[in-house]
Amino acid sequence: MNRESDYLRGLVPESEEFIRNMEEYAEENRIPIMEKESMHFLKQLLHIKKCATVLEIGTAIGYSAIEMAHAHPEIHIVSIERDRQRYEEAMNNKMNSDVSERLTFHYGDALEMEEELGEFGPFDVLFIDAAKGQYRRFFELYAPLLTDDGIIISDNVLFKGLVANPDTEDKRMVKIADKIRTFNEWLTQLEDYDTSILPIGDGVALTTKRM
Repeated sequence: MNRESDYLRGLVPESEEFIRNMEEYAEENRIPIMEKESMHFLKQLLHIKKCATVLEIGTAIGYSAIEMAHAHPEIHIVSIERDRQRYEEAMNNKMNSDVSERLTFHYGDALEMEEELGEFGPFDVLFIDAAKGQYRRFFELYAPLLTDDGIIISDNVLFKGLVANPDTEDKRMVKIADKIRTFNEWLTQLEDYDTSILPIGDGVALTTKRM
């Protein structure tokens, strides 16, 4: 993490105890969750737009879904997770949260559950934060379920700095970075969408339909 990231993270308000415990658990167990400064930005965006429904691809332990539900009191989060253990942890965190009635978690593969998830649409926001090599497929499957002024948010699009500078001997990390780089190039060249990539946290892509 560079100095700028350290500085920005230091300005983010301290999480309340329940959220802080989730952050600490994720760090201790090496569970990838959204960076704090990225999460803060996303909540601000949802609050400003007053989004009613969000579809999240990649629940993990429920951290980002619970935090998004705190953006404003009318928002509802629909999320899907394919890892059974993570899903069960997310369900436990959901039940212990103060926003459980506004969270709907599904267990399964998002690439196979378009019809089931589509029943909850249309969505104001599609948040993609799952298997990096499948970002394009997630986008193609679920972007059509958005409202006309919907937003697609893709996390980790700079992937630890390796997308711009693949300076590592870890072949697995380089392979993931290559896939994300390909996705970014595809995303920014779409004729019907506009995309801005923001160097917040691990990189956030913000995509909207052209009107």
